Amino acid sequence: MRLHIMRALMVSTLAALACALLFSAPPASAQTSVADFYRGKRIFLQIGSGPGGAYDVVGRLVARHIGKHIPGTPSVVAQNVPGGGSLLLANQFATTTKPDGLTFGVMNSGMPTSPLLNPTAAHFDPRKFAFLGSTSRETEILVVWNTAPVKVLDDIFAKPLILGASAPGSATYDIPYLMNALLGTKFKIIPGYQTAAAIKLAMERGEIEGNAALGLNTAKTQFTDVLDSGKLRIIGQYGARKNPELANVPLIPTPKSDADRQIMDIALARADYGQPFVTPPGVPPERVTALRTAFAATMSDPDFLAEAKQMHFDINPVSAEDLHALTERLYQTPPDVLARARALMMSKGSKK
Repeated sequence: MRLHIMRALMVSTLAALACALLFSAPPASAQTSVADFYRGKRIFLQIGSGPGGAYDVVGRLVARHIGKHIPGTPSVVAQNVPGGGSLLLANQFATTTKPDGLTFGVMNSGMPTSPLLNPTAAHFDPRKFAFLGSTSRETEILVVWNTAPVKVLDDIFAKPLILGASAPGSATYDIPYLMNALLGTKFKIIPGYQTAAAIKLAMERGEIEGNAALGLNTAKTQFTDVLDSGKLRIIGQYGARKNPELANVPLIPTPKSDADRQIMDIALARADYGQPFVTPPGVPPERVTALRTAFAATMSDPDFLAEAKQMHFDINPVSAEDLHALTERLYQTPPDVLARARALMMSKGSKK
């Protein structure tokens, strides 16, 4: 009897160990399946902006290196999908892009929060996207042309400043729009410029006088000539603390009320999203995992880092988990705060 019990216990123990090994072992069959799926395929990395901007630069940089880290080593083709500051790309991902893992993209940093501020135009829920990660966080800066009446940060509260912008949902549009409403700045916002380079050309032609939300990476890669010559000046930076590279540039103040600060937090969350890479909703989990793993491997790839350094593009990656957590936190914003934010964005009176 005792022998029978001992044998039963032994069989039970071995079965338990077998189950533990089964569920803890790497899913080799899934990895093989993913490799078989991607082998010989072409993947499209869609870029939610026009050629020449920072998102285009970083999207093409990733496209040149990520393929060798994806199981099956597919080819990766960069493809621009400009429109509405990545709004077109985000809406397509949510509605028409096939969720087979053969398309992923990099979007404007304002896209994850666009449905919070402009739900009538943003027909997607970023919580359903699968974040792959971001190449870096971004510091947004306020820059003015040397002929502008605004010379120092305090001037933005007393003098009008004509700003170039992309479209609602972009940092260049939403941030100064909300600053007018919440801080009393006197920005006149001229939308329709698809890229930071287009805004730069407009400043050089005298059409506009500044850019309220230029990414520091973009400034370092595309604006060094006019910054070094003094034609363009940095007069403010956003955030809770200064970027060490901009120790002498003052921080732009935040609103006084808690509710208004929450609204600005949504707009300024772009800094933490940086350059977010995502897949459409519904991509099979094993393919999402493969793309996330490949993205993380690319961020530490020596060849990738060497090329980024040569281009003066900072790489300070943000994980997919951190991007998902940030998105979940922002989407817990109280309904009354969101209602006020949406009313401000819809109000023509907030643009001065």
